[in-house]
Amino acid sequence: MESISVPGAAVYPSSVVEQGGATFFLCRRDSDGARRLGVIGAADGFAGGEPAGAAQLYPCDAASAAALRARLPWLSPVALGTRTSFGFGDRMGTATPGHIQAMRSTGAERTIAPIYAQQSVRENTRTGRTPQQVLDDAMWGIFQEGWRAQWGADADHVKEVSDLAPFVAAGYTFYTIDPSDYVDNAAQTDAPDALRQKVGALPWGQLGTSYDELRDRYCAAPHQLGALTVEFREADLLRALAKYGRAVAHTASIAAALTAQRAGAAYDVEMSVDETDTPTSVHEHFFIAGELLARDIPLVSLAPRFVGKFQKGVDYMGDMALFESELAKHAAIMDHFDSYKLSIHTGSDKFSIYPAIARLAHGRVHVKTAGTSYLEAVRLAAERDPALFRAMLEDARAHFAHDRKTYFLDAQLDKVPAGDALSDADLPALVDQFDARQVLHVTFGTLLDLHGAAIARLVDEREAEWRAGLERHFARHLKPFVAE
Repeated sequence: MESISVPGAAVYPSSVVEQGGATFFLCRRDSDGARRLGVIGAADGFAGGEPAGAAQLYPCDAASAAALRARLPWLSPVALGTRTSFGFGDRMGTATPGHIQAMRSTGAERTIAPIYAQQSVRENTRTGRTPQQVLDDAMWGIFQEGWRAQWGADADHVKEVSDLAPFVAAGYTFYTIDPSDYVDNAAQTDAPDALRQKVGALPWGQLGTSYDELRDRYCAAPHQLGALTVEFREADLLRALAKYGRAVAHTASIAAALTAQRAGAAYDVEMSVDETDTPTSVHEHFFIAGELLARDIPLVSLAPRFVGKFQKGVDYMGDMALFESELAKHAAIMDHFDSYKLSIHTGSDKFSIYPAIARLAHGRVHVKTAGTSYLEAVRLAAERDPALFRAMLEDARAHFAHDRKTYFLDAQLDKVPAGDALSDADLPALVDQFDARQVLHVTFGTLLDLHGAAIARLVDEREAEWRAGLERHFARHLKPFVAE
């Protein structure tokens, strides 16, 4: 394909594609750095173009994105099933090119299915973005880099049926149902009489079964799962029901609404109970999976609450031997049902356990990251704009007590130095210091609200450095999971 030249603009060469009687490309104007969609030839469906040589240039807005998806079908997300997959959170909407660069440089594009559009309801609320904006931002990055393989879009941490509509309208294909508000953590230590009382009060009509039927299903005989035997005593069933019964019913109600709203279009479901106080036992995992699959929910991913601590932006904290032992049991249950993969939530920066996950889950795994792309932008500020970074750090310190409330964290604010106590050369290391990293991580909504425009200008002006930083960071995440 011949190179394209546009007066007053630089074309992203990987974006150029001929399709349906037209040539499409993405370019960046010299005058203001703004990105524009270029079309040469048949431009049906596009509006608001300006001539630039042989091309018409269109704004990279929602209307142009929708029209481009209609012409280039690989720019729409698809259901990915149980393949090894990786979720790239992007709170700023500019990180997808760097994510793709990491996928390609590590060889992950051959064996890992990426989810480039991923944002939770909570994140959208804090950043002021909509599900459509998140998906469109990822799509423009995919177009820019000439990515043609399949990719997914994750409506993350959906808690209620009312959360679904904007994600469905935008075309998301992966729905992470989070019923953690319906998990009874106290059941972990309740006495038998309290468990029986709680089980008796469950919404049995929603569950669509009876206690006697469940006792026959789970307690009649041991369940042999290869080398692992799962044997339910009645106490095990009572505890699993009391702890997760309402969560199963709630998940089923959201999945039923999804089926209706998707109107026959394929979608993947992940059920996540990772943001709860107590680990998911082997019996509880077996119960959750069995009940979800018995209801014909298109479950392709399950995120238990694993042992140890999975905190934002830092490595795993806990007994490594115990984690591996428990993970092997969870993997055996996954293998037994043979219809979903294990999902590792808060999966960013868990470098010490990636090899064990890759080995024990043997390719049936989804790793979900969220805010570390944003942290690479924070790192760029520390390296290239110390004044901006110092202002962000002080605002993070000031708002941490409020912004941390929805997260499990060990960070201590008194261990985070003030910006004016450090030299410019010392600032980048602060992004990797345990307490400062978590403080900067969970205050993202505040910092993007106060400094988002300045951060956006910085990453735009230093586009190559921004991409290189993302590539370095995510290569460390992806390499353990790249199949040889």
